[in-house]
Formats: sequence, structure tokens, C-alpha cells
Amino acid sequence: MSGAISQLTDSNFEGEVINSEKPVLVDFWAVWCGPCKKIALELERLADEKTAELKIGKLNVDDNRDTAIKYGISSIPTLLLFKNGEVVKKIIAMSKDKILTEISQFL
Repeated sequence: MSGAISQLTDSNFEGEVINSEKPVLVDFWAVWCGPCKKIALELERLADEKTAELKIGKLNVDDNRDTAIKYGISSIPTLLLFKNGEVVKKIIAMSKDKILTEISQFL
């Protein structure tokens, strides 16, 4: 995993995401999820390109159920973009370019 991508947990979510000064794109994923592995590569590319303006984090839904439930994650991979502590965009897995198009207005 790229060093530009943070590992998120129920316990660090507020500090890393809600209180972040930058927009944060959170990838809700699980180890057993095939499409999650594909989107992980796209997120690594995005993290490397946009590290100055965007923070990216991954939250394993199996290990961090409280946060997944709080944000209504019912299928994975699901990406939520947070800005100023609020969800501003929900994205279902897609390519890096499509993700960037979806979130560019919030950066």
C-alpha cells in the first residue's frame, strides 16, 4: 500500500477523517472483496498524484464495523468523500480518472 494512504480504524476515524483540514476519500473495503483489490490500485495512483490536496484512507469493514454501520455501508467497495467532517460525495468503485472527476469539485 502507498505510504500516502492511511489505515483507518473505528478509534482513529474522527482524528484522521472528521477533523482533517483536507478533504478525505475513505475506501470502505474488506480482505475477501475482489473488486476492493482492483480499486486499491486506482487509489494508490490517485494518492500519489493528489497527496497535496487530498487525503486517502482505507477502513476495513470487517475489523471496524461501528464506523461502517454509522455511515450506512451496505456494499463494498464504497468510497465516501469527507470535507469539513461531512460526507459530500458517495462513489461506487470505478477507475482513478472517474473518481477524480467525481471529487474534483470538492478539492
